[in-house]
Amino acid sequence: MSSLNAIFKAYDVRGIVPEQWDVTEARAIGSAFARFVSAPKILVARDMRLSGPRLSAAFAQGAISEGVQVTDLGLASTDLVYFASGHLDLPAAMFTASHNPAAYNGIKMCLPGARPIGSETGLKAIEQMAEERLGADSQVAVDLEKAKAQGMLTEMNLLDDYATHVRSFISPSSLRPLKVVVDVANGMGGLVVPKVMERLPFELTLLFPDLDGNFPNHPADPIQPENLIALKEAVLSTSADIGLAFDGDADRVFLVDERAEGVSGSLTTALVASSLLKKYPGATVLYNAICSKVVPEVIAENGGKGVRTRVGHSFIKEVMAETGAIFGGEHSGHYYFRDNYRADSGLIAALIVLELLSRSTNPLSQLLSPLRRYVDSGEVNVAVYDPRKVIEAVELKVSGTGANLDYLDGLTVEYEEWWFNIRPSNTEPLLRINVEARTEQECEEHLHWVRSLVETADKDLRSSVDGGNF
Repeated sequence: MSSLNAIFKAYDVRGIVPEQWDVTEARAIGSAFARFVSAPKILVARDMRLSGPRLSAAFAQGAISEGVQVTDLGLASTDLVYFASGHLDLPAAMFTASHNPAAYNGIKMCLPGARPIGSETGLKAIEQMAEERLGADSQVAVDLEKAKAQGMLTEMNLLDDYATHVRSFISPSSLRPLKVVVDVANGMGGLVVPKVMERLPFELTLLFPDLDGNFPNHPADPIQPENLIALKEAVLSTSADIGLAFDGDADRVFLVDERAEGVSGSLTTALVASSLLKKYPGATVLYNAICSKVVPEVIAENGGKGVRTRVGHSFIKEVMAETGAIFGGEHSGHYYFRDNYRADSGLIAALIVLELLSRSTNPLSQLLSPLRRYVDSGEVNVAVYDPRKVIEAVELKVSGTGANLDYLDGLTVEYEEWWFNIRPSNTEPLLRINVEARTEQECEEHLHWVRSLVETADKDLRSSVDGGNF
């Protein structure tokens, strides 16, 4: 196991600064990334985290030491960086830890055209090369001022081009005045949301717009209900038509309707799919393994072809390329668009919903009412000794119960009236449980049963390992 193993995850680099990594590691990773992509130029950007400037500068030093020119995009959202990578056809590295607390930072990397780099498509190789660089003697830092003078380090601002690109997914003339509250949680939404919205006929209220890597108001993690409290209060107090909540790097969005009721990523996926299928009849739409059953139902009802995928951006982007899908959605609030270089963008999804709302005489709650067919548990994490062996034990328990089983991503068990999925975390000894049923009571009862299956299997496994001494 390498010294970098703790920070190299399934889809990105992420860890606590400076305890788990700092400029030395960032410089080595920059060198490794430059060698891996084998391109004459790369893009680098960062979010508002306090460690971002020094880590991205060290990464640039490592890349420049390999003879690669670095273009610094400065402060950016992750989807702006994906746009830049696609628009300029260059590899890119975005310094962000997304929704993680302030002490964390990380790197999301992509190939030219915003093509993903995951553990099986380059991250492991980059980790190995960075480890070799750490063990070498050549850790002399490049002088960035000299690099600028030599043209090896340049700067570029693509914010206006990005905003124009995002707006191209809608027809601005179809929009009507709407009251929109946006909680950007002191994250990068404070930079990109006003720029995208500035030419649109919305009455915009921004919550916590100052870029602040300390997140002084609440964590930038909108999937957690407690982080939507301020947004819901503002929606009600301003009589807004809709609320939007972005995460720290502003690539994910969650919605709140005019009654301050939260909207799941699955319902947003269904809404966006229904809109796009009017524009692209019969097209393919992707949804991941833990999306609500309403998503494939809505895709079919609108004449589309639904394709179920594993959870995770690298898998979804791969299937998009294979199928030519116009759109893909995840329950976690990531939304992918073919015409956005198959990359995800919360702002594009938000604009499509705003256009849909503008074209309707009904409030958002009524647009969503036909889609609220099921109740989901949300993702419940259970710490276990060996996630894969626990899944095998649960599979044995449910095999004779008349359920349909599939193994696309972990284990999905589907009964006539409800279903559940259990899948291992990519980074921790956790099992992630998702349950969906017809009613809230049934969902709670089924979640209790599934959780008891998992916990019993884990207890039995632990007792079988060295008599419980492990």
